Amino acid sequence: MKKFLGKTLLAFAFVLSLPASAENYSIGTGSQSGTYYPLGGILGKIWSENIPGMNVRAEVTAASVENIIKVSTNKQIAGIAMGNVALKAEQGEKPFPRQMPAAVLFALYPNVVQFMVPANSSITSVTQLKGKKVSLGAPGSGTRVSATNILDILGVKEDDIKAQSLNYTATTEALANGQIDAGVIVGSLGVGAITELALTRDIRILSFSADELAKIEAAAPAYMKFDAPANSYNKVPAFTTAAIWNVLVVNKDLDDKLAYEMTKVAFDHMDEIRRAISDAKYTTLENMDILKGVPLHPGALRYMNEQRNK
Repeated sequence: MKKFLGKTLLAFAFVLSLPASAENYSIGTGSQSGTYYPLGGILGKIWSENIPGMNVRAEVTAASVENIIKVSTNKQIAGIAMGNVALKAEQGEKPFPRQMPAAVLFALYPNVVQFMVPANSSITSVTQLKGKKVSLGAPGSGTRVSATNILDILGVKEDDIKAQSLNYTATTEALANGQIDAGVIVGSLGVGAITELALTRDIRILSFSADELAKIEAAAPAYMKFDAPANSYNKVPAFTTAAIWNVLVVNKDLDDKLAYEMTKVAFDHMDEIRRAISDAKYTTLENMDILKGVPLHPGALRYMNEQRNK
């Protein structure tokens, strides 16, 4: 009996010593041909390896709008979104039905507004898109929100064009096959979908004039001027456009200690992130709160203040 009891106690002690199984979480990204997906993948990997009890995977989504909604309804622990979309969520403006409880963990990198046309197209400005077939981005994506917002600011209503609702890959395929006259991608400079398109087709990216940029920045201060050098893509001339910051969002009610740890672990491993994602060179302590109008999560704010006060 004693022998049996001893074995039972030993087995019980062994079970108690085992780590609790990690809880599964997801980080909302975008299409697999953009930057959000691999960035979400490396963030998930780092959190999973360095925060006990966390197992985080990247989830393919329609991007910004969907990610904010899922974060706000606790269906994702984090999500990547464009700053202008996060501002609309904070203010409860369309496409959101009400104010969404999303806070910023930290700013990531600027997204570049890229209106693509064939190199031999007669279209030289965004205002010439009236009456044309234009892919504005997938429903629920930051690309679509940004494209329609910018066109509206410049006096081009969605009804003025033959709008298509295609994701990154479908947009570049349609442009390559002559099914659309122009396509919009709002993503990092050097985004994979445009890089691949430019290797097989001659394209241009439309420039905004100084007056157009002034109108955009006056109506939507989250945008800033961005000068892209020639050959940012194969044989694509230099262009001047608008850019907006991407941010990592979490639910405002996320545990402060966990938000702090997620922020700290990400910055502790930023060199690894930058080796995988070149755009992470913009993800710095100085840029953490660059997006104004959406609050940092208290856990992230505590980390930022600690680091800046060292």
